[in-house]
This record gives sequence, C-alpha cells and structure tokens, in this order.
Amino acid sequence: MLKTSSIANTKERLLGATMKLVSKKGYLGATTREIAQEAGVSEITLFRHFGSKEKLFEGMLGRYTFLPHLKELRTRLDELPYEEALQIVATRFLLTLKERKSFIKIMFSEVNLYPGKIRKIYNNTIDETRSTLADYFLSLQQKGRLRKISPEAGARTFLSMLVAYFRSEEIMRGLDITKKGKMDREVREIVDIFVHGTLKEGE
Repeated sequence: MLKTSSIANTKERLLGATMKLVSKKGYLGATTREIAQEAGVSEITLFRHFGSKEKLFEGMLGRYTFLPHLKELRTRLDELPYEEALQIVATRFLLTLKERKSFIKIMFSEVNLYPGKIRKIYNNTIDETRSTLADYFLSLQQKGRLRKISPEAGARTFLSMLVAYFRSEEIMRGLDITKKGKMDREVREIVDIFVHGTLKEGE
C-alpha cells in the first residue's frame, strides 16, 4: 500500500513539475532533466514512470486541463436546469483557463511549432473535452429538451465563445475577469446568447 502511494506521489510531483516548467519555458524549452530536478527525482525515475517526454506531456494534460473537471461535472449536469448547467460549465472552464494562464499563453504561441506527435496529443485533449460536452447535448436531445443540432458543433461553439472571451480580456487586454463580479455577468450573457440566440422573439 505504501509503495503504491509512493508511486502515485512521485507521478503527481512529476506532473506538477511538468506543468510548472512548461508554463514557463514551453514544451520545447522544458527538458526532462529540469522536470526531474523540479520534482526532486532522477531523470531515470521520470522515464521509469512515464517512458517518454511525450507521455509525460499527455499525462499533464489529462491532469491539469479542464477535461478532468468536465468529466467530474458531467455526472450531474443532466439533473440541473439547462442554463444553470451551462453557467457552471462556463465558470469552471474560465477559472481553469485563468489558473493556467501562463500555460495557455505558451500554447497559443508555440503549438504550431510542435512535432506532429505532440500536436496530436494536444488536439486529442481538446477533442475529448468537446466530445464530453457534446455527449451532454446529445443526452438532452434524446430526452427531448434540445432541438436537433450537431452536438459536436454545439460543444465547439460554446467552448470557442468562452476561449475567445478569455483570450480577448485576460490575455490581450490584461484584465482580471474575476474582479467585481465581471465574470459572473459575462457568463450569464454568453450562456443567454448561446441558448436563446440574438434574434428577437417573433421576428
């Protein structure tokens, strides 16, 4: 039991060190030697647990992106009113982006420089996040609560609206979206536009 706990603790330290260094130096700049040193283990231990830098990056994305949060939320979204559920998803998503702001900025700037294998890992995480949200939309369609649209397109559109908002306010303009209730108001607006559109009823 102690050995299993020790292994899990070592892996967690390595994943945390990877997030910290990749957020500072990017995937290309952070070396496995530096990551191992940051985690307080040998480079050999790093490779014993993850096998490669690519696998370490994949594990980091699985641990520190919005995906695990969304998977956790997914189990209870169906029980909530639609707009409330989307507001919860949007708020949690934006808070995750803010928490990982340095990492997000690095990703925006260097993702196109990555080797194909790393871009695939990165895109797979995005695709799984979208498909998890799309599964929620599909579930509501099957219950007759949503009209027939592409669940995948709905998920892509909703998440893209949030990313665009975060990028324009936090990254481009340097504003703190959490100050003075700003994010709560914006989330309600984004969800309202997504759910009801912009055309006046009856037009």
